[in-house]
Amino acid sequence: MSIQQSAAQLVTLASEGGEGGHHMNLNPLLPGLGAFVILMLLLFITVSFNRDR
Repeated sequence: MSIQQSAAQLVTLASEGGEGGHHMNLNPLLPGLGAFVILMLLLFITVSFNRDR
């Protein structure tokens, strides 16, 4: 398969993009809050192991 054929297939695929994939999007707050909580937990664990005694 040549580069031109691949490019033509990708253009066709991109132009048909609106037909599928209709699903409810997650509220951006949920994954952001989840990532923040996980990072804070990792920070807490790291700091608790690295205390100078």
